Amino acid sequence: MPDLNDALDAIKTAQGKAMQDSNDLNKSFTQPDGPTTGLQAYDLEAPSKKFYPVLTPLRNSISRVTNGFATQANWRVITAINVNNQRAGVSEGRRGGVIQHKTEDYFASFRGWGLENSVTWEADYAAKNFEDVKALAVQQTLEATMIEEERLIIGGNTSLAMGTTPTPTLMAVGTGGTLAAQTWSVICVALGPQAYLDVVGVNNGGIGQQFDASSKVPSKITRTNADGTTEEFGGGSARKSTAATVATTGTTSSITATVTPVIGAVGYAWYIGAAGSERLVAVSTVNSVILKQAADPNAQLASTLVDEDNSTSTIDFDGLLIQAFKPNNNAYVKVMPTGTAGVGTTLTSDGAGGIVEFEEAFEYFYRKYRLSPDVIYVSTQELLTITSLIIKNGGAPLLHLNVDASNPASLQAGVVIGSYQNKITGQRVPLRIHPNLAAGTIFMFTSRLPYPLANVGNIVQMKMRRDYHQIEWPLRTRRYEYGVYADGVLQHYAPFSMGIITNIAKPVQS
Repeated sequence: MPDLNDALDAIKTAQGKAMQDSNDLNKSFTQPDGPTTGLQAYDLEAPSKKFYPVLTPLRNSISRVTNGFATQANWRVITAINVNNQRAGVSEGRRGGVIQHKTEDYFASFRGWGLENSVTWEADYAAKNFEDVKALAVQQTLEATMIEEERLIIGGNTSLAMGTTPTPTLMAVGTGGTLAAQTWSVICVALGPQAYLDVVGVNNGGIGQQFDASSKVPSKITRTNADGTTEEFGGGSARKSTAATVATTGTTSSITATVTPVIGAVGYAWYIGAAGSERLVAVSTVNSVILKQAADPNAQLASTLVDEDNSTSTIDFDGLLIQAFKPNNNAYVKVMPTGTAGVGTTLTSDGAGGIVEFEEAFEYFYRKYRLSPDVIYVSTQELLTITSLIIKNGGAPLLHLNVDASNPASLQAGVVIGSYQNKITGQRVPLRIHPNLAAGTIFMFTSRLPYPLANVGNIVQMKMRRDYHQIEWPLRTRRYEYGVYADGVLQHYAPFSMGIITNIAKPVQS
């Protein structure tokens, strides 16, 4: 069958040529070169991942009551039932002395707070089969509002004016820096709790924020609202100081700068440069600093700050720190001494497994009010400082170590102090980190009073005219608009039960 053999040979020859000639393969399919080209699926995991913290410990723990009405909450407190310590002894047939009461009146105006978000129709179309962006918009607006409420609870300020920051005292040092030989001008701005967070980064509801050349001290804030109106309010910073000058020599100079501590401040922003051109260079949590270098040429100019006291806001209520700072509220406030400029004064060990400043506060609370704080809020800096001081100075023998029964030869390295024993009352007071508390400040909080028949269910509470609610606004464009709002005030019946230790320096590492 010669014809069949010839046909088979021809097929084999044709197949061989097709495998050798690449031009004949153009109609075949190969894996695309990039992730978004060619015929392929797109492996996008749904829904989107949410990598941001939502930390609101005080908002979570403080009771909320919804019986608020009118424009402000008002209450009256009896603080003494025998003001003059009238003696109780009586003679036969006679009546005793008459006691006198002491009362104080308090009030707190209600405030509204809330944020808004929106989703365009096209964004909603595009997100189909991936994520419900309308629900996401409301959820994240609620979370953002909660975070902002936490900031208000700890640091809102509507009544404590910090005034003008004191003029810095400067000293030139010939070493320790890179300042050139010239006359330097330095300006300082005292920062309240909210302004401090704006400058250094809150990292609550976001991550990776820090002080850098783009940081700005908020002075007078003008905000455009969702309805097109504008709002103007204080950003939480005091009025900038008068400029002080000092001359340096050589090329390795530094400058120490000190101001008198400002009540209500948890930080200080420092500007340096030629007179009239001072730029933001550093933020300290004590009332002094060592300026080692010139400011970044793109940093904020002091001249851009509104030259007035911007420490209070008409749309805030007073937070816990501000209520404690206010002198008439009789809270415990200790401002650590200035110490060496740029170094400051840190917490002190008592040599017996304790902290001197804590013992002083506990003694004050019991001597004056017969109470003890039941939680101490600290920053990460102070938690590490407290742990180090106690472990190094007499506290190590008191530590309790847990051993894994299945591996008794293994011990876990790293110890942290989780609570502090009040030696006077015997109460164990937890130490807790608060995400919005500035380094260098410790806040002592009391949630219950040891007084019988006080007629107070909560000594601190959020008194609400209306709690969280969502508003979906009527359509006015091809955009869904949402708002999350609340209305109320932080009500503290016993502000004297709070305590603050501030202006605490970070220990110098040896």
